[in-house]
Amino acid sequence: MGRKSLYLLILGVLLAYYVYTPLPENIEEPWRLMWLNTHLKTIVHLATFVELLGLNHFIDSMMIGMSFSEVPPTSDENVTVTETTFNDVPVRVYVPKRKSEALRRGMFYIHGGGWCLGSAALQNYDLLSRWTADRLDAVVISTDYRLAPKYHFPTQFEDVYNALRWFLHEKVLAKYGVNPERVGVSGDSAGGNLAAAVTQQLLGDVDVKIKLKVQSLIYPALQPLDLDSPSYRENSDFSILSKSLMARFWSEYFTTDRSLEKAMLSHQHVPVESSHLFKFVNWSSLLPERFIKGHVYNNPTYDSSELSKKYPGFLDVRAAPLLADDDTLRGLPLTYIITCQHDVLRDDGIMYVTRLRNAGVRVTHNHVEDGFHGALLFLNSKISYRMINQYISWLSENL
Repeated sequence: MGRKSLYLLILGVLLAYYVYTPLPENIEEPWRLMWLNTHLKTIVHLATFVELLGLNHFIDSMMIGMSFSEVPPTSDENVTVTETTFNDVPVRVYVPKRKSEALRRGMFYIHGGGWCLGSAALQNYDLLSRWTADRLDAVVISTDYRLAPKYHFPTQFEDVYNALRWFLHEKVLAKYGVNPERVGVSGDSAGGNLAAAVTQQLLGDVDVKIKLKVQSLIYPALQPLDLDSPSYRENSDFSILSKSLMARFWSEYFTTDRSLEKAMLSHQHVPVESSHLFKFVNWSSLLPERFIKGHVYNNPTYDSSELSKKYPGFLDVRAAPLLADDDTLRGLPLTYIITCQHDVLRDDGIMYVTRLRNAGVRVTHNHVEDGFHGALLFLNSKISYRMINQYISWLSENL
């Protein structure tokens, strides 16, 4: 074998090693997921390297990589797409073109991205909004919000809440031909977090007369107190969203001080005076046995009050909807929650299902055994089509 052939062989082996990702046997189209993971892994590695050189913040570099997937607000034969602002918050509005004699459903959608990345303009969110508008004959509002690291909690929450309150004005709903009795909120990942948080916040807002009919949460992130649940352990290095990346996102939501991220990963960030909050996120009592599977609950190591005094947001129910008390949960609307087996956030969603049901809320829980974080928006894949059909079918029956 010549030297050139040897070099090509070595390069091929290294490339195959980089691309190959061990996946569970029940994952459909594994090579498609491997290529997606390779793309994301490359962006993460480059962003990490650039940050180590001191040239750019990790999140800012990630955002540059994602910006190439944004699309303009282009109308098609079925849906009119426009951009505007709701209470100074940028939104995209999707309105079906076919005439409707009755008032339409309204869906307020919040994109994911760890409170740091993403926008309503990303192609996957644009397509999901088009399909939702067309298939449900609904007006879809896909909102943006300011992102970390430039902005921290509660800015993201406040942007989304202010935009939603604006949409819920009777005059605004009338302008878009939306039935005030058929409005829902939805979001995925960090957007699911924000959807859950604003839905809770609306319960105590006496100025908002129109109430949500449904909330739909897609693999939501619901608490940063315990990143040591079974799903975090089992999927700590899984494709798309690892435990370390999720801890980085949670930390960036509150601060650029990475000491919070390190404390979260070591389970040492909650002060002893807040220990009572763990009853709301104790997976040993809130998860069905099949998700515990022999995992042993580790009591947290309590921190001093230093981090919580600097960054109190991680103990705020607006950032961690699972911390809401039962009295708050009882007032929530009909709920749909998607969780995926191969996802660090799986247990957050399942614990919320348990707590909502215990509080008397009607909940439909769609647990996707072969699912992974981001699967619903893994477009052109079998699992994405299946999950989107289930999501839209539920909305069609309940919104």
